[in-house]
Amino acid sequence: MKTVALMAGGLLIALTPVALYASFDGSSFTVHMLLHMGIVAVAAPLLAYGIMDTQFDFSGRVVWMTPVLASVIELIVVWIWHVPASRALASASAHVSLLELFSFLVAGFLLWLVCLRRGHNGEGRLAGTIGLLFTSVHMTLLGVLLALAPRPLYGRGEVSCFGIRLDAASDQQIGGVVMLAVGAASYLMGAVVLLYSVLREKGDVVGEERGW
Repeated sequence: MKTVALMAGGLLIALTPVALYASFDGSSFTVHMLLHMGIVAVAAPLLAYGIMDTQFDFSGRVVWMTPVLASVIELIVVWIWHVPASRALASASAHVSLLELFSFLVAGFLLWLVCLRRGHNGEGRLAGTIGLLFTSVHMTLLGVLLALAPRPLYGRGEVSCFGIRLDAASDQQIGGVVMLAVGAASYLMGAVVLLYSVLREKGDVVGEERGW
């Protein structure tokens, strides 16, 4: 399973620059958000799961990097790139957009790897649950702000989203919904899975102690 996850995550990362340059016209926020979510909510967890507990897993050597701290780092990276001025820079250059996506990959991969890190008596996974829940919250907040903004924050007029013409406000709203549907849901699902694993391990320990 880990090999499959690693190969799938690597394939998605390899295809991301191709998708970026093939679809780039510097206008659609929805296209940007699909690539963004594909990296942090799909590729990053697949790569982290594939590398977890292997010789390439460096999370045990950076014990000071807690899941909450990793979540704050991702929050800063994501929110900085969604400031209108930063988004304008990325929209004007495919190279800057690629740099933006790379920073999302680094921050997202670090977060997932640290959150999946094992600890004593499930403590690592419990901290990871908190980190992913916090990330889900700030992803939800940003998605709601983008979807419900009273005016478009990124550009004016019409944009092209995979050949479909949309006004800037609708494009931004769809992008916000994508963040909610994919990003926030992915982190929430990861938190639930981690919490389930912690509770199952605790149950197994109690069962062994009681001779069940």
